[in-house]
Amino acid sequence: MAVLALPITALWAMRVYESALVGQTEDELVAQAVVWSAAVRAELSRLSPATPAQRLPANPAGGLSPAAVTLLSRPGVDLAIDPVLPPPPDAAPTGLAPDPLASAIGRALSPMMQDAQPVTLSALRLTDAHGIVIATTGKDLGKSLADWQEVARVLAGAPIATALRRREPWEMSDSVGTFSRPSELRVFVVLPVQGNAGLLGAVVLSRTPRDMGHAVWARRWALAALVVSLLAAGGLLAAGLSRLVTRPLATVVAQAQFAALGGQAAPLRRPGTREVADLSAALTRMAAMLDQRARYIIAFAASVSHEFKTPLAGLRGAAELLEDHGDTLPADERSKLLRIIANNTQRLDQLVRRLLALARADMMRPGVGSATSISDVLAALLPSYVERGMAVSVDVGTCTVGLPADAFSALLASLLDNAAAHASDDGRGSGARVTVSARSHGRRTWITVTDDGPGISPANRGRIFEPFFTTARGTGGTGLGLSIVRAMAQGVGGAADLLTSDHGACFCIELPSEWLPQDMRLPP
Repeated sequence: MAVLALPITALWAMRVYESALVGQTEDELVAQAVVWSAAVRAELSRLSPATPAQRLPANPAGGLSPAAVTLLSRPGVDLAIDPVLPPPPDAAPTGLAPDPLASAIGRALSPMMQDAQPVTLSALRLTDAHGIVIATTGKDLGKSLADWQEVARVLAGAPIATALRRREPWEMSDSVGTFSRPSELRVFVVLPVQGNAGLLGAVVLSRTPRDMGHAVWARRWALAALVVSLLAAGGLLAAGLSRLVTRPLATVVAQAQFAALGGQAAPLRRPGTREVADLSAALTRMAAMLDQRARYIIAFAASVSHEFKTPLAGLRGAAELLEDHGDTLPADERSKLLRIIANNTQRLDQLVRRLLALARADMMRPGVGSATSISDVLAALLPSYVERGMAVSVDVGTCTVGLPADAFSALLASLLDNAAAHASDDGRGSGARVTVSARSHGRRTWITVTDDGPGISPANRGRIFEPFFTTARGTGGTGLGLSIVRAMAQGVGGAADLLTSDHGACFCIELPSEWLPQDMRLPP
């Protein structure tokens, strides 16, 4: 209903249809004025034949006359632009006698005017060159219309004059079905009549245009049928759209409820609309991510329990031996048990710190606009590795990353620690050669860390980013360093990958150059 009412309301507010009715009335009055002007000239020729010198010049081009061109190119009246004038003044009595020839023409045309008026519904007056009425369908014969604005303009030389005027209240009818029109407007058209020796007089026509109520009433049954058809079409359209939208939405709701109970949701086969399809796909991705997250938590808990079980068992065994046989054990055995306790305690402490770092990486969200210089972080981080005997080559230029400095330092430290554990002679970095390079394009930065170690076997390449997976457990490896690297990168919409290299290991980290919320993308 609202959609159907919008164009009708707009047309009503702009008075487009009323302006069209007024313009139609104006055109009809102009056509009648032209006919009566021609009738006056014909009667003038009958009563006073013109000499050749007095005749109006013919159009040598054989086309339209200048007067006809003026009538065809005239601007029409518009309710939205043109002012509505007050009702016209009454015809004023005058002591002047009308032109005798004009009076004779008026007497000759009066019967025709009276016969035409019931059909045309137009008020018609003929005036002489001074504005005195020489023939009329009313009661103002012999009175002057020179005070009327539009008549004065034509008598002064204007080719045509039109005006919109208000009607007196007593002239209007309140009933839509009556013959009298209830419109409060009246259209006036004044056209000059050229005689043999100049301006002979003017044709003054006026009529009330059809109003909206009369126009609608005249075609009420056709309009009623149209309204019923539009309402029926609108109802069918609304029902179709409702079915098109609500049924897929109900399926999406059922899909969400199924996913909440632990089921695996799937995208709708016939979503109906693109928005519902996007909603269903997003719900499917969310359910898959939640399921993946749940599986990750289960596997993570199992891995944590397994990683903690070994050092805890060592601690318990060493503590029981010391408790039961501490007084009788030799000094070297007691020292061995104390070293086992210290090593396992150190491993547990390292595991706890790594787990905290992984949790912070999973939950990390930098501030908007964070941008850290890679060279500044490396300048503060590398001296400790160089002291251990690691040779580090740097080519990062002025690249930046969208991570806080401490977080990015932890990310690089995890990569360098990984290189020190696998590419050095002592597991601390001695003899290892590492290259750190970076490049930026658009709003993304890629950091590459390459070492000259033995590399990673094809069997282990797919597992190196899994939590607790390590091949250096005997030297204190926890298997969490690379998991922390990937979690940090994905936390800001980046990625961490292992690239193929001829020798050693090559890791590529993709990060935003400056972190913005719209850079976030879901992890794979």
